[in-house]
Amino acid sequence: MTHQNTFSFKKLIQYFWIAVSGKETEFTTGSIRRAIFMLSIPMILEMLMESIFALVDIAYVSKVSVNAVATIGLTESVITLVYALAIGLSMAATAVVARRIGEKDVQGARVAAVQAISLGVLISVILGIIGIVFAKEILALMGGEPDLIEEGFGYTKFMIGGNITVVLLFLINAIFRGAGNASIAMWALVLSNGLNIILDPMFIFGFGPIPEYGVMGAAIATNIGRGSAVLFQLGILFFGWGKIKLVLSDLVLNFKVMVNLIKVSLGGIAQFLIGTSSWIFLMRIMSEFGSEVLAGYTIAIRVMMFTLMPSWGMSNAAATLVGQNLGAKQPDRAEVSVWKTGKYNAIFMGTVSLVYLIFAKEIISWFNTTPDVVKNGSLCLQVIAAGYIFYAYGMVVSQAFNGAGDTKTPTKINLISFWMFQLPLAYVAALVLEWGAMGVFVAITLAEVVLAIIAMVWFKKGNWKQVQV
Repeated sequence: MTHQNTFSFKKLIQYFWIAVSGKETEFTTGSIRRAIFMLSIPMILEMLMESIFALVDIAYVSKVSVNAVATIGLTESVITLVYALAIGLSMAATAVVARRIGEKDVQGARVAAVQAISLGVLISVILGIIGIVFAKEILALMGGEPDLIEEGFGYTKFMIGGNITVVLLFLINAIFRGAGNASIAMWALVLSNGLNIILDPMFIFGFGPIPEYGVMGAAIATNIGRGSAVLFQLGILFFGWGKIKLVLSDLVLNFKVMVNLIKVSLGGIAQFLIGTSSWIFLMRIMSEFGSEVLAGYTIAIRVMMFTLMPSWGMSNAAATLVGQNLGAKQPDRAEVSVWKTGKYNAIFMGTVSLVYLIFAKEIISWFNTTPDVVKNGSLCLQVIAAGYIFYAYGMVVSQAFNGAGDTKTPTKINLISFWMFQLPLAYVAALVLEWGAMGVFVAITLAEVVLAIIAMVWFKKGNWKQVQV
């Protein structure tokens, strides 16, 4: 028995290394379980890198001032718009590139990649100019006090002005993922976030010849980190070992492919905006119950986001598998891939939910020991974790639609689940029935259950198999 366990462990380590080194890129034949593992591992690590950086960044900035933290909060809520465009375009890029790779049409994948990058550059340059010229006005519009604007406008100017780094980082990684080169996307984020973590304190607090920039230093460090990763990505696209290799003659605009990408990306942008706007409304309802309740909720959501990252990684793997297998004219294999990924995700999320249900108070206490914060934070963690298995399936199936290029269906599902169900229920339960914060937590959980059920029913109908991209 021991020998067998050692063999299994050795095999696991071997597969893990193959996954992160990107040696395997064929996912339309062979074992589906192996394909899910090979794509999920680098995508999970990629997502974890992103959440680690977010925690480190806020930890450094919180040492500057309360205004500095508030500046990041206000700027982030504006940058959500940039993220929406980048994520929508990324979904379209993954779907189209995966489909072409599945069809063994590498030239078509290259054309799609160039159009996606061109669109990304165009959008980010326009937004960047607005950010540089109107940084102070943007903070004032978001309700920033005069002293906050004076201290923080440099951060806003650099973050929105340099948004091309985040747009291209998202976008080129989506191209790599669509091509099945998930490990390259992972290494790009390792480079980006590794540099960020090293440069953050240098530019915020000063180091040698680098002056102390305060909160603006966080934006400078972020742009240098992401910009370096984008140069690394472009180097691989032109000279590297990925499936998609560009040459100068590929750098031509193809309006037909570009319009197709815009059409597919609109659904992705709408999905993201529906999701984020519903969170803003929930935050507004929560603010009715005082800062301690709000703090507990915020900590619980941060904790959950960290464990949701591996789940997102698996969902992204499902999107790539669907796109590539539809391209290879294997819709049944695409469908089996989704149900298997959903099952593995449910096992992972089920395990996490047990930890949250049992140890919620202890987990929240690591971040804050105020009794009311711990009470509300742990309640939030427990109530939302109760629906985690549904969440696991909902996330995978939604991403599977996106991978097929059917971004309209998840947009409709989000609209029904979040705007038509979650928000009215949260308002009525929390404020009309006077359940307080508990009403919001219950609404979040039930909305995820509704989303998962609708998504699975629509997915089983199979219309996504007919979508052309």
